[in-house]
Amino acid sequence: MSGRARLTLCSAAATLLASCALLPLVTPATWLLQAAFLLAIQSGVGAATRRVPLARPLTVAAQALVTLALLTLLFAREQALVGLIPGPEAFRHFGDLLQTGTDDVSRYAIPAPLSDGIRLMVIGGVLVIGLAVDTLAVTYRNAAPAGLPLLALYSVAAGLSEGVTDWLWFLVAAAGYLMLLLAEGRERLSQWGRVFGGAPRGPGEQPGPVAPVRTGRRIGMAALGVALVVPLLPLPAIQGGLLDGAGTGVGAGNGSGGTISAVNPLVSLRDSLNVDEDRTVLTLRTTTSNLSDMYLRIVSLDDFDGTTWKPAKRHIVAVPDEFPSPTGLGQDVKRTEVTTRIAAAAGYGQDWLPMPYPPSSVQIKGNWRYEPVGMTLVGDHGQKTSGKTYQVTSLDVQPTAEQLASAPEAPGSVKSTYTKVPDSLPAVVARQAREITEGATSDYEKAVALQDYFAVTGGFEYDTEVEVGSGPGAIARFLKDKQGFCVHFSFAMAAMARTLGIPARVAVGFAPGSPQADGSVAVGLKDAHAWPELYFEGVGWTRFEPTPTRGSTPTYTLPDSSGSAVPDLPQATRSADAAPSTEPSASTSCSAQDKKLEGCAAALPLDPTEQDGGGTPWYEVAGWTLLGTAALALPLLPMLWRLRRRSVRLASAQHSASSPAGAPPGGRKNSGGRQPGDPAPAVLLDVPPQEAGEAAVGQVLAVWRELTDTAWDYGIEPDDALTPRRAAARIVRIAELDETVGRSVHRVAGAVEQVLFAPEPRAESGLADDVRKVREALREGVGWTTRVRAVVAPRSAIRAVWDLNDRWTALKASWAARLATLVRRPSGQQGQQQGG
Repeated sequence: MSGRARLTLCSAAATLLASCALLPLVTPATWLLQAAFLLAIQSGVGAATRRVPLARPLTVAAQALVTLALLTLLFAREQALVGLIPGPEAFRHFGDLLQTGTDDVSRYAIPAPLSDGIRLMVIGGVLVIGLAVDTLAVTYRNAAPAGLPLLALYSVAAGLSEGVTDWLWFLVAAAGYLMLLLAEGRERLSQWGRVFGGAPRGPGEQPGPVAPVRTGRRIGMAALGVALVVPLLPLPAIQGGLLDGAGTGVGAGNGSGGTISAVNPLVSLRDSLNVDEDRTVLTLRTTTSNLSDMYLRIVSLDDFDGTTWKPAKRHIVAVPDEFPSPTGLGQDVKRTEVTTRIAAAAGYGQDWLPMPYPPSSVQIKGNWRYEPVGMTLVGDHGQKTSGKTYQVTSLDVQPTAEQLASAPEAPGSVKSTYTKVPDSLPAVVARQAREITEGATSDYEKAVALQDYFAVTGGFEYDTEVEVGSGPGAIARFLKDKQGFCVHFSFAMAAMARTLGIPARVAVGFAPGSPQADGSVAVGLKDAHAWPELYFEGVGWTRFEPTPTRGSTPTYTLPDSSGSAVPDLPQATRSADAAPSTEPSASTSCSAQDKKLEGCAAALPLDPTEQDGGGTPWYEVAGWTLLGTAALALPLLPMLWRLRRRSVRLASAQHSASSPAGAPPGGRKNSGGRQPGDPAPAVLLDVPPQEAGEAAVGQVLAVWRELTDTAWDYGIEPDDALTPRRAAARIVRIAELDETVGRSVHRVAGAVEQVLFAPEPRAESGLADDVRKVREALREGVGWTTRVRAVVAPRSAIRAVWDLNDRWTALKASWAARLATLVRRPSGQQGQQQGG
């Protein structure tokens, strides 16, 4: 094995060993086999392009394009052209998978399940690191800096893992890096040809360590020290939560077992409620006349594991122009349409978009995605709410107590999903829920009894200083101590409702804010809130308020809540820009006349830029398609170029054989049969082009070049210093060709000598057939790997690069001559100036 091949193998092995540090984070470990296979292909492409050889940037580009094609085949083949060429849909699918993977990484406890998003992140990350290591260590021959990407890969894994076997993965990664350093040192020493050592230490003592080895040891020890220290440094942790004013929407959970939760509203809500100085994070203007129901919902937590509530894994799609009707909402329930403009403060960075529920449409600029089940919007590719102004059209659903009491049983799919409770939930929760709702005859009556128990009759106290608590016993402790804040109340009521068979989830967002003198509503950090939502067929998800002194009690849960039996006409299909009712109200943001005159635009303007249009522009689709086609075609260019060149050369030979022999009129001048890119006869055999002669010279030389290039493709490098006769004998000897094929080789070589040196050159017939016989014999005499390479990555394709370089040199010389002609001073004018 050559030194370069050994270094390539060690580079891939070092990346694979460092990626083993990710094994404790994800289960099952089948992703490692896939990553190893793709890494082998990536390294093989690099080795092949370096053998051609290509320029270093082209080698890296070829590896990157092949890596993209492999990831497309593995993760987005249904969205790609012929399963390999990525287009707009494929890249959009990659973005969706990465977003899902990011959510899953922060949502699940270690080890996380191997979802498609996580699999793309780990395999794609390993391939990116592998490309960086291969580029530094092999392509650019500098293995020491290659330890940095390996260190980054290990540090990410070590920073997330909390296992006791981290030292083992460190040793594995370190062994891979040292193996890479030693392979590079050995490869360099083999090129130097002489190993030099240190001076003897004394009589009879062995010489000191070899200098490169000593340097490698120092580098290795330094890298090991950095790798040991970096995981211990106080690196930035993932902090914040759903309501964090500058958060990322991802919280660092503190549940039992050291789990990492995507949403930790216990911590983020308490921090928001306990701020020393309330800070306005949202300002809104709305057309509703009932501000007490203007809750701004961020996200719903519907997955309860006994420790905390969190959003279930959902598929997100593009934001539709009009949202579908809310799940479970019937036509006979009264509802009115509300238009609300919301402006987020510049310091309020949030992944999820606060909106009234249920929304019908949203106008907002930026990269946002829609989650259909929860009817929420989530930022895509790092999109945040900071400084955003947006408009939401929503429904103010107003069910009556009678409608809720007479609601039929929820569908099986809803009930099975939203009534799950873990076995770890203390039995006291279900037992106390049955005691509280004893005597209730419907789910509605049970829900009202639970709400009243927490908010009125149960003796609970609202206290934001209460410790969050964790583990399955947190709810039981809250029921015993009867102190807590909104999260405790909403979590406890939702869990109790589920034990009673009532579908329930928890919503997180903001309670109604404070009206301002200018008609707007200010929502501050202390308005952060959580509340339970219970499902009733015919009404849908319905808000309840169990937290005392917080929010507003829904009117449909009050004893005299009879409401109106005549519902308004559904208005969910109206445009988001439809004018609100002309009836004035104290809390309406602006009158119909002001809205008509655009008087409200200055208060809360939408983003001045145009809103996203529907669909992808044709030119963008065409651009991505061309880019994907180029990504697939680039690795195939050597093969395509070689096939075309062979076809042209052999076709010229056929044409030469069918033409009359003899010199053309006008003397011994080349007829131009030599194809573009073939070297002139002077290049081949140091014969001036003027002496080459006859019309058949170019065609015969093209056939000879095709024969030697074919031999080169199958491993026999050309030697232009030899005469055609000796070059032919060399090909026959190395390839061990039989007598018949050998005669074909010598026949072509004899034709070359004849057209170059004979007094009257003439073309031989059948030379193209001779080349085809030689090519078939060469193909049968080698292994399948050489056959594949001769077709896919032919060595002689490097002539295309040489041709381009020659043409570029000639073009520069031509332009330099023209420029010299333009600026050269005529000799007559020069003489006149000297005479004057």
